[in-house]
Amino acid sequence: MQDRRFYSLAGSQWEGPLWDQYANKPKFEVNKVHLSVIRIINEYRNNRVTVDFVSKDGTNNDKLADVCDGLYRADEQDSVADEAYDNAFEEAVGGGFGAWRLRTIYEDDEDPENEKQRIRIEPIFDADSSVFFDLEAKRQDKSDAKYAFVVYSMTREAYKDEWGDDPTSWPKIVHQYEFDWCTPDVVYVAEYYRVEEKSETLRIFQTIAGEEEKYAAQDFADDPTLEELLAAVGTTEVRQRKIKRRRVRKYVMSGGRILEDAGYIAGKCIPIVPVYGKRWFVDNVERCMGHVRLAKDPQRLKNMQLSKLGEISALSSVEKPILLPEQVAGHQLMWAEDNLKDYPYLLVNPITGADGSQTVAGPVAYTKSPNVPPAMGALLQLTEQDMQEILGSPQQADKMVSNISGKAVEMIQQRLDMQTFIYMSNFAKAMKRCGEVWLSMAREVYVEDRRRMKSINANGEPESIELMQPMIDPETGRLMMANDLSQASFDVVSDVGPSSSSKRAATVRALTGMMQITQDPETLQVLGAMAMMNMEGEGVEDVRDFFRQRLIRMGVVQPTEKEAQAMMAEMQGQQPDPQAMLMQAMSEEAIAKAAKARADTVKVVADAELSRARTVETLANVDMDTQDHAIDLARSIGSAVAQQAQSPMQ
Repeated sequence: MQDRRFYSLAGSQWEGPLWDQYANKPKFEVNKVHLSVIRIINEYRNNRVTVDFVSKDGTNNDKLADVCDGLYRADEQDSVADEAYDNAFEEAVGGGFGAWRLRTIYEDDEDPENEKQRIRIEPIFDADSSVFFDLEAKRQDKSDAKYAFVVYSMTREAYKDEWGDDPTSWPKIVHQYEFDWCTPDVVYVAEYYRVEEKSETLRIFQTIAGEEEKYAAQDFADDPTLEELLAAVGTTEVRQRKIKRRRVRKYVMSGGRILEDAGYIAGKCIPIVPVYGKRWFVDNVERCMGHVRLAKDPQRLKNMQLSKLGEISALSSVEKPILLPEQVAGHQLMWAEDNLKDYPYLLVNPITGADGSQTVAGPVAYTKSPNVPPAMGALLQLTEQDMQEILGSPQQADKMVSNISGKAVEMIQQRLDMQTFIYMSNFAKAMKRCGEVWLSMAREVYVEDRRRMKSINANGEPESIELMQPMIDPETGRLMMANDLSQASFDVVSDVGPSSSSKRAATVRALTGMMQITQDPETLQVLGAMAMMNMEGEGVEDVRDFFRQRLIRMGVVQPTEKEAQAMMAEMQGQQPDPQAMLMQAMSEEAIAKAAKARADTVKVVADAELSRARTVETLANVDMDTQDHAIDLARSIGSAVAQQAQSPMQ
């Protein structure tokens, strides 16, 4: 709190012992810390951090993840989440700690029949003195916290009107070194969030089709006939499993009693998102600070030196004459008005000497201007150097001239960006936690059948999404629910935008440089379109959209679902071009001729193969006939030889 007051409130740099020490003296402020903090804040506002939901199994283009992205952006827009983000980031940079909250509200408070709810992101002001987490929580995002408090103040009259309780009746057991719930001006009220973990037995059944169904004890309590129904349809219990369920219970309390038990809230996370500037654990104690803490002493020293120098300079630099009273007697008005009327001369009276005679005499002496101590000049220079080293010397970026190279600009900007990177990185962790809390709440809030909700696509355009939409699974053919957020289980990543405008300009320079080393017309067209998409300036949004559509048609950029549908509708409604139809007919004729030629070739080849097969068969038959004829001839020769052999013997 002191750090945030130091850089943001006029006069706060003299608070404390210095105020008493410099009482009745000039107290000047040259607040250089403020400019350094504002530079970091502007760097963040120029490069917002976004949340993206990613499928746990790495599936690309997960439609349900895109639905979550769109609904999250819509909730951000409707709740003006930028105010919450900006306030938390500014408090984290200035003092070291900031926070915002998520809560559910009814879509229409005036309609008793409308039970639909939306998630809102709201700021928490002065989080360093109003948000308190479990001391056992060690994670930076406090996802391991078991409880948390959010303290806010009310006037005594407002407290009595809302809660009907008189703070003066509270037992005064709160001492000054503890928190004072009631002051003469305000009454403090706290929201108390507590995580409750319960072990539950999950019963797993198997249907006659072999599919598994899971039921909790609450399901059987809600429907006493459920177990008989499962047995009647042939479903049998196969196993049981112990699981843990987390719920968050909310209370509203004061210094006297529990004012309200608000019951369980949506989701399983404490809906408070902390943001740290710089954070450490030292001696098992969590400590944090922002950009101001280390610059306070050099800033105080500089203010002291400038105030002393101003005091010295305020004294008259003109040497004034010192006269005796009798010398100016009767001429006091002339001497007093001389600085206004600039008389050509001034009169003095003669003085009486020791012997009683009157003599003319000049001034007794002259005053001298005060001298500046030599050490002050050297100390002023050292103090300025120390502040530049601590605050990052942002003057380098302000002194850049137009004739230096783009590479030098990038190097200077990179040095400045490195000083803001720790704040951007810690804020990205907080945004990741915000996405996790939102998804936990959305799984319980956005579950109405056929509910239509506003969504914001990646280009910032509004769309409409229907939740729990029945559809047929193309793989299994079974009925399923599209856009069922109760089944949404995603990893959350936070994406930090470009670190500076100069880096986006560097992207344009890199693309234009690549255009000088390629001769391919298509590549040149792609590089030129990408350069136009990264251009900055007033009124270039339409140009960016034009070149995005061109890259989509070229297949360089993946279209969104809406853009793909628009392209399909455009293609279906487009009138046929006669020249294109002629070219298509000629192409089809050429394809048909080529197909006929291939068929003729195949026929010729088939006929040749058939002739070859017949030739082989003929040759095979010829060989068989020759072999049979030879065998018969051998047998005939053998019979003749045997007969001749028998004839001589006879």
